[in-house]
Amino acid sequence: MQLIPAIDLMNGRIVRLSRGDPKTAKIYEQFGDPIQTAQKWQTDGAKKLHIIDLDAAFGYRDNRSLIAKIAENVTLPIQVGGGIRSIADVEKLIGLKIDQVILGALPFRDPSALIQILQKFGPESVIVALDNMNGKIMIEGWKTKTTMGINESLRKFFSLGIRNFLITSIVKDGTLSGPDLETLNEINRKPELKIIAAGGISRIEDLINLKRLGIQGAVIGKALYEEKFSLKEALKKIGRK
Repeated sequence: MQLIPAIDLMNGRIVRLSRGDPKTAKIYEQFGDPIQTAQKWQTDGAKKLHIIDLDAAFGYRDNRSLIAKIAENVTLPIQVGGGIRSIADVEKLIGLKIDQVILGALPFRDPSALIQILQKFGPESVIVALDNMNGKIMIEGWKTKTTMGINESLRKFFSLGIRNFLITSIVKDGTLSGPDLETLNEINRKPELKIIAAGGISRIEDLINLKRLGIQGAVIGKALYEEKFSLKEALKKIGRK
């Protein structure tokens, strides 16, 4: 299972939110600025970075120039999400040497655009985010509830050619209360699917449990910044991939 450190950006700084509420933003600078922190995760053994542009997600502004600088200063593959609302947005990010874009609202609002993105950049460049609360997918900065559940969404987007999915428990996100293992265990799995889990991870044991479920990747945010465990410790237990 791949361990993916998270860098959530707001006003050019690394923050963590609780359940996606911007009013709960807590700034983390103990590892340096976002570029220095990205370099730390690379030095510590990460094989990929997960960057979310919270300002873009909430429709305020964006941190794309900073994301471009991060990409220039590390050699790791980077996946980026937050406020990617058009094909043009995807093209700009790919142009910044971003390897994967994480799409939340766009696939639900405009499936035809999703198909065009897949055709232009290929399935490995696209991750569909299934951020869920009480069984329903939330989009647009977790402010809008859709009528679709996780398994229904997996079936729909798999049929369109998506193979990479990020499943985040909104209730668990930023709480350090453990991942939503029950929901993740109920996912209809196909061998071709690559599932990344996020939300609630607080202990290395949480990562071990996710690995037992067959999850391919885990995004780790607050646990690393609150120093509940180190990335080096987790990699030693889980293995490098």
